[in-house]
Amino acid sequence: MNNWRIKLSLFINYFVFAILLNSSGIAILQVQNNFGVSKKAAAWIDPCKDLSIAVLSFLIASSITRFGYKKAMLVALGIISIVCFIIPSTPGFFAIKLLFVAVGSCFALIKMSVYSTIGIVTKDSKEHISLMNFIESFFMVGNLSLYFIFSSFVDNAHPQSTSWLKAYYLLGGLALLAFLLLLSSPLDESSAKTDAGKPETIKFIDMFKMMGEPIVLAFIFSAFFYVLIEQSIQNFLPTFNNKVLLLPAVLSIQMGSILAGSTALGRFLAGLVLKRLNWLYVLIGTLLLAALLIIIAMPLAKTEAGKNITGWLDAPVAAYFFPLIGLLLAPVYPAINSVILSSLPKPKHGIMSGLIIIFSAIGGTTGSLLTGFIFDKYGGQNAFYFSLIPVAILITSLIIFNRLQKKYAAVTETKMPVITDPISEEYKQ
Repeated sequence: MNNWRIKLSLFINYFVFAILLNSSGIAILQVQNNFGVSKKAAAWIDPCKDLSIAVLSFLIASSITRFGYKKAMLVALGIISIVCFIIPSTPGFFAIKLLFVAVGSCFALIKMSVYSTIGIVTKDSKEHISLMNFIESFFMVGNLSLYFIFSSFVDNAHPQSTSWLKAYYLLGGLALLAFLLLLSSPLDESSAKTDAGKPETIKFIDMFKMMGEPIVLAFIFSAFFYVLIEQSIQNFLPTFNNKVLLLPAVLSIQMGSILAGSTALGRFLAGLVLKRLNWLYVLIGTLLLAALLIIIAMPLAKTEAGKNITGWLDAPVAAYFFPLIGLLLAPVYPAINSVILSSLPKPKHGIMSGLIIIFSAIGGTTGSLLTGFIFDKYGGQNAFYFSLIPVAILITSLIIFNRLQKKYAAVTETKMPVITDPISEEYKQ
């Protein structure tokens, strides 16, 4: 199996979709300038993306194994390539909304397939968790690149110019490259299709049964609170820079790239560290350091706010210091995803990947709404102090998740032959 080509395709997939997904903020701003759309109307771009991810994941999670991971990725890459090549020639608010419906739908296919394919192309749990972190780090590299790619196409002198849409030509080309790499790479999915003869309705029911199992519930709880923390900080960091640190609006957005960069670095380093160290100890250590960073950074932000700031060189220390939290939070999400996927039989990876996407979306939405409410009522510093509560809950949840994972691993090791159910009967008892 030419795993290097498959792995390279997975990396490019995530890089491209990181840019596409996170370009929604730029699109919200630009449709107001280009088409005279109100802020309230422009805000619907994000739900076009997120609802498409959640709905499609729910509908196909139980059947994606039968359809095939490689086929699903090829379909997603093919569709998004075509859409990216068309959108610059069809500017309009409705077209932009359709673009993000396509982006969300295709990302649901990509993420479920990528997560499941990792289990096929890796040899053991150590390699699995390492590759998961490397791929997730590449997602953040794409997120970081977003600021520089789109800024090179935006015409500041002509606010109504749609030249920014030409960036999608580049993204379409990258998606096409990933398509060709994947198309030319054989992928043996037989190990993931041991329950291929099971009716689709039964598989759909299995998804709901899986949600009720202790190990899966503990994972869902952990993933929910991690994404709640991550998205609350990511979505409101530019607002914090602007409203609390009093940075100019453009600089507030640009300095948000520090969070993306530190997260990318954190996941890359975690890919190395987690090959050698126990995942639970690493995650608890980084979360405790993240909590300490919040406690230090918020008072620092208060003392430095109000200075006359014109650029990066005279920005306050807090503007550089607080976004480093991405370095500490970074290992959590790919690590717990890897643990749950490597614990379950490969035929269940498609269903589990769908659950990961669905509850991650719910956690992100909840985090944004809660942080926005607290930010509005009690100020930006208190909004980020609030993150200490879900951090504490997450640490507790990870400890429980680890205990259940060990129990499940012990049961599955003693119950060989093949396990095709989500959780063995012994574990249920």
